[in-house]
Amino acid sequence: MKIEGINSNHLLESSSTTEQLELTMPAFQDFSDYVDNHKTDFIDRLTTAVSIKSVSGNTTPDGRDEVIRMGHWLGDRLKEVGVSVELRDIGEQSVKVDDQDTTIPLPPIVLGKIGNDTSKKTILVYGHYDVQPAPSDDDFNLKVDDAKDTMTGRGSTDDKGPIMGWLNVLEAHHALGLQLPVNMRFCFEGMEESDSTGLDDLIIEEAKKGDQGAFDHVDYVCISDNYWLSTMTPAITYGLRGIAYFEVNIKGPGKDIHSGIYGGTVFEPMTDLFAIMSKLVRSDDAHILIPGVYDGIPEPTEEEREEFRKMKFSIIDDLEIPIGGNVAISSDPVVVLMNRMRNPSLSIHGIFGDVSGVEGATIIPGNVTGRFSIRLVKPQTPDDINKKVTEYLNYEFKKLASKNTLTVTMVTKGDAWVENRDSPNYAAAIAATEEVWGMTPDETREGGSIPIVLTFSEQLKKNILLLPMGRGDDGAHSDVEKMNISNFMIGTKLLGSYLYKIAGQYAIRQSVIVGDG
Repeated sequence: MKIEGINSNHLLESSSTTEQLELTMPAFQDFSDYVDNHKTDFIDRLTTAVSIKSVSGNTTPDGRDEVIRMGHWLGDRLKEVGVSVELRDIGEQSVKVDDQDTTIPLPPIVLGKIGNDTSKKTILVYGHYDVQPAPSDDDFNLKVDDAKDTMTGRGSTDDKGPIMGWLNVLEAHHALGLQLPVNMRFCFEGMEESDSTGLDDLIIEEAKKGDQGAFDHVDYVCISDNYWLSTMTPAITYGLRGIAYFEVNIKGPGKDIHSGIYGGTVFEPMTDLFAIMSKLVRSDDAHILIPGVYDGIPEPTEEEREEFRKMKFSIIDDLEIPIGGNVAISSDPVVVLMNRMRNPSLSIHGIFGDVSGVEGATIIPGNVTGRFSIRLVKPQTPDDINKKVTEYLNYEFKKLASKNTLTVTMVTKGDAWVENRDSPNYAAAIAATEEVWGMTPDETREGGSIPIVLTFSEQLKKNILLLPMGRGDDGAHSDVEKMNISNFMIGTKLLGSYLYKIAGQYAIRQSVIVGDG
């Protein structure tokens, strides 16, 4: 039997017969109809989720209480649709509150299980229920605009929208009395936006337990915490860049001093900082100036360039309009895409310790810090990059002959990740995308970093797929974050279809069966 829409490079393992396919189709159609008929209910649930101000970076007692409340709310919703749930306590976090050292509880990790049929595949789903800070409290009110096909609010795309998508799938099957085509395991955390504190240790601990742990019998991992490359074409993601985040501190006078009295008489920390930060990256082509940073990275092959050429990406529509400026580093989409996905990049994030917020201030800061990060690709490693950055900046600082002192610190790190696409996991995602969106997805590497993906990969040793729901212009972490309504609804169907595909049940519509043989 020949099935259309299956990439020949990603063959699914299946013993499905025509009879099994015919049994599958009504089940999926019932699920799909349920999704169509419950749009308002699904959006209402997302509205409630967005309204909970689960900002993990807010370490005040009230702020942390909101994150914990979100974890309990999510656990209750999972229980309602038949999932066995454990809210795992992972201890406390040391923080400063009103300049006093104290501890606050870490939000629980929500672990869930549904299904123990040994004849079925088992899928682990990861997501996070915490969010970034928002400009105002109003950003926690989901604004639904049917005319524009948008839902705007903090967490709508990162990552509450996708988590609600999984809840939609579970609810539909639960309400219809349909068995899920796979067993499912869930791991939802509340600290992803704050370095996933506590999750690494839990994954390591549970992986050691094997079939007695929270991730028992897992065959594949699916994560929906990223976005399409563009605004029009769905994508699946098989790679992430790593990260090395640095702070460069320069200390001079023991206090801030007046430029009218001391200007021109001392080595100024801010002047030194600007001098060495200017030595990090070229502005015209984004080339990193640190010696040895590109060591070991192979030149792209013509075959690889062709992959980038085939991606449906517009410099104007998918880059410059979403960011609000005609500032692309190149007019060639291949150059831009390679710089986003397969090449390292260096970004300067800010200068701290200055007095820029004080109108007319003429102070010379005595202590300043610059922050920048390098997005890494294989075979780069954070530790090797740390050594090269530290040596280079000390060398450049020494050339200034300054009497100030320099300290370079790598404060955050994460390795790059690239997955094997020749897996049933990816075949299922491609087939599901073609089915519900009617388009073959772009296969992308993402420019951002999700360090916990490496932990899952190293500890579980299972194939991991990033299956995005949102579009490339969703603006996660920005002042205006949104999810398209159509992406939320069709994305829910995508997640459900993926589960059927991974189960080996290819067909959703009779029309995709084009012949036997």
